[in-house]
Amino acid sequence: MAFQLDSDASLLKPVRIGDVVAPNRIFMAPLTRSRAHADGTPSDLATVYYAQRAAAGLIISEATAVSEAANGAYVNTPGMYIDRHQEQWAEIAGAVHEAGGRMFVQLWHVGRMGHPDISGAETVAPSAIAANMAAHTPSGKSPLPVPRALRTDEIAGIVADFRAAARRAVDAGMDGVEIHSANGYLLHEFLSDVTNRRDDSYGGAPHNRARLTAEVVEAVVDEIGAGRVGLRISPGGSAGDMREVDEVSAYEELLTRIAPLGIAYLHVLIDPTTPTFGALRALWSGPFILNTGRDTETDFCQLESFAEWGAISAATVGRAFLANPDLIDRLLLGAELNTPDVATFYAPGPVGYIDYPTLAELEEPQSA
Repeated sequence: MAFQLDSDASLLKPVRIGDVVAPNRIFMAPLTRSRAHADGTPSDLATVYYAQRAAAGLIISEATAVSEAANGAYVNTPGMYIDRHQEQWAEIAGAVHEAGGRMFVQLWHVGRMGHPDISGAETVAPSAIAANMAAHTPSGKSPLPVPRALRTDEIAGIVADFRAAARRAVDAGMDGVEIHSANGYLLHEFLSDVTNRRDDSYGGAPHNRARLTAEVVEAVVDEIGAGRVGLRISPGGSAGDMREVDEVSAYEELLTRIAPLGIAYLHVLIDPTTPTFGALRALWSGPFILNTGRDTETDFCQLESFAEWGAISAATVGRAFLANPDLIDRLLLGAELNTPDVATFYAPGPVGYIDYPTLAELEEPQSA
């Protein structure tokens, strides 16, 4: 039997997230879908895709590059650094708002996860340590290269790129931005005591490893206001061939530094049964959004319990929203969920992107 939420469930109650009042606490997690044009401009299909899912309490977009050099982990991922990008994101924002939704754009720099055959740019990272992974480039699967360690004098430019992209996002009509400091990408690489082996002011001690993410958050808040800024982290996460011997100290330094800013939310990808979750949750008094990395029907019961206890402000789910544009309606009715088609997650075109049926469409009478 499918999972059903009562109409008075905690996950269905409104919540204020910075400058936004979300009508429910089931948010759409950021999901790379590889449907953008080669130059990083979102496609017209993306406008349909996001508008279809406007019933989410908040949509957090797929990861979006802050510069050409910041792209390159996957083919056909979007950017937010030229006018064409901003104009298409404005179309998306308008469609989501017209459908009654709210949306933040997730901003990233892929760091050592980038491949020059995708980005056309040199791969950079905090230190010259390669991820033991391969990228799917236009010419086939290729190992990720050893990145060049960023010079100290280059780091201010990275911060400026995040600031400029955030300004473009808000000017495009988005409700805010989420800074991606998770999943093995550049900002996460600086936080890690394994991938960051620097001996300057951005490496070594936990407060130095936290410095870049903190500076990005501070710059973006200065540019667009704290109520429009979220931050995503994944302490101890293994995505992107990541490792952290100390899963807590750099995050303690980061959260302590940015807490006075009063940002819209902290978005944490973590197993909530771990000691790390408890340690970090105790540090953060603002809105706290949990992503467990799972969103099967049985997980909604756990998320509802966390929301009811006040342990989380909201939860993000990914694949469930990917395959069910009307996820909120289905949870209210206890209806079966569509099964995500893994084969089309990163494939071009509308199939597996904008053609998942809603309950209303399934109930429509067939024409003779």
